[in-house]
Amino acid sequence: MISKIQNVKKEVSKVVVGQEKMIDSLLIALLCEGHILIEGVPGLAKTTTVNALSKALGLDFKRAQFTPDLLPSDILGAEIYDPQNNQFKIKKGPIFTNLLLADEINRAPAKVQSALLEVMQEKQVTIGDTTFKIDLPFFVMATQNPVEQEGVYQLPEAQLDRFMLKLVVGYNTKEEELEIARRISSGKMENIIPVLDKSELDVIKCAVKDVHVDAEVERYMIELVNATRYPQEYGLEKIKDFIQFGASPRVSIDMFKAVKAMAFMRGKDFVTPVDVAYIAKELMRHRIVLTYEAEAEGITTDEIIQKVLEAVAIP
Repeated sequence: MISKIQNVKKEVSKVVVGQEKMIDSLLIALLCEGHILIEGVPGLAKTTTVNALSKALGLDFKRAQFTPDLLPSDILGAEIYDPQNNQFKIKKGPIFTNLLLADEINRAPAKVQSALLEVMQEKQVTIGDTTFKIDLPFFVMATQNPVEQEGVYQLPEAQLDRFMLKLVVGYNTKEEELEIARRISSGKMENIIPVLDKSELDVIKCAVKDVHVDAEVERYMIELVNATRYPQEYGLEKIKDFIQFGASPRVSIDMFKAVKAMAFMRGKDFVTPVDVAYIAKELMRHRIVLTYEAEAEGITTDEIIQKVLEAVAIP
């Protein structure tokens, strides 16, 4: 089954150069039935990657561009009057898909953000008096542009907590950018073929759940989360004043799921602390609230998580 995942990554790499961490994170969230928030400047192949992933998996894909004038009905759908038949009919929105790209989610007002996040959690949509179940798998990849600040509605911490992972995407290397420019300028882009279907994806999800996690590794993960709440108990008195709220209980739940997927994708049937460290920042960076003092001194959540990883004893 691991070969199937490798085949998916191979298909995606036909159109996406580099960005291995983003591809891995997307697959982890998909296998764990979570959602992912990606932050990065424009042009880093975020849309291309999720579109390529949907094609490789044979899943439906839709993209919604979030803007300040967007309404919840633009995402969910609405009741439309049909004068020909003198009745209302349901027009479904882009939320009715398998993979949804919510582009620049921080540009949409709070009502739209909360409507999307409710569907992410409940896997259902109510339009008028009718409730519709969303077809599974249902996976949301939301993006944020960190460059512009005007016309932006920052997601509240409680809503950020709904995302399993938050990935910060950086620029490609010079060699990768050279390859991207060559591919696009030549127009020689390979077609992506489906290498996995829904039934095979369900089988892989079950296999991921069966990956073994030793009791010591389980305790290690709980210690990592606890260290963000009570850093002084781990010899981290210096960062105590920088943390207003530590990681939420959802981190522990998502971490137990994500590390199994990480180990599975590496071809193992057991989890090691290396798997935990690889994905720890993506799991926690959006779930730790820093104090004004930390922001004034330029301290980031990634730096806090790194200190925690260094302080907690590895089993």
